[in-house]
Amino acid sequence: MLIRLEPLRQNGAVSAFVASIPSPSSGVFHLGPLTLHMYGVMLLLAIAACVWLTGVRWVRWGGDWDLVYRVAIWGVIAGIIGARLYHVVTSYNETSHEGWYWPLAVWKGGLGVWGGILFGTLVGAWIVRRSGASVRLFMDAVAPGLLLAQAIGRWGNYWNQELYGKHTTLPWGLEIHGKGSANTYHPTFLYEFIWNVIGVGVLLWIDRRFKLRRPALFALYVAWYTAFRTFEETLRIDPSNHFLGQRINFWVSLLCFVASVAFFVWWQFVRKPKPDKPKPRPRREVPKGPTMAVPRGRVR
Repeated sequence: MLIRLEPLRQNGAVSAFVASIPSPSSGVFHLGPLTLHMYGVMLLLAIAACVWLTGVRWVRWGGDWDLVYRVAIWGVIAGIIGARLYHVVTSYNETSHEGWYWPLAVWKGGLGVWGGILFGTLVGAWIVRRSGASVRLFMDAVAPGLLLAQAIGRWGNYWNQELYGKHTTLPWGLEIHGKGSANTYHPTFLYEFIWNVIGVGVLLWIDRRFKLRRPALFALYVAWYTAFRTFEETLRIDPSNHFLGQRINFWVSLLCFVASVAFFVWWQFVRKPKPDKPKPRPRREVPKGPTMAVPRGRVR
């Protein structure tokens, strides 16, 4: 991605330079018989980055890659279903006209991160619990990876030319539907990408610097993401249902932010952890051999 600098001419004289971010001419590439959707490519890169970072952290903590792969497979499947389901439910009146297949048209965009994180986390936790590993520990292992995946995944919106913000004349405005300052909008995908990448570094630093009660880092991940997402929702102009003058996702993000911060403060600083009670060791039964009855009168 390059920032385009174009001279602004008035009466034949160059008076200033107008900068902007050009949009891609197409989000689809054809490689022989194959059709490559860049939105899907960005999702695959995001998943790969999350698996890599999570695996490195989990193995460093004594885990194994096999569990990471199993959680990734089932978590991704559940996450895509949940993300699409959230979008379908909250945007039914905007997308149902696209045909009978519209609930499955993931390649056209339309994945709600809230449903993806919820479904992916629940299924992933179930897989970890069945394996006998600590669900809380794994949640903290995956938290920075999820934020990294969300950062990379936002570039899919750039290729689809969607989910941009209000009109702006800032030098990093995103060109949509034409060139020039009249067609530049806030590149919210870029804002979120930068915010999330910074957040990955912050989470990794906090995890190394402080002693956390698991899964406190996961709560910080949710708080970090939603802190900016709440503001971002005030910039976006894509179709959305509203409640009390704000977009639905504004209220969802704000609720998640308040809940995650409250949970972190309570879990990390207020809650008194219960002392671990030692489990009683099972008594080892000593096998009994054959006994011999002795008459009572003969015992001296």
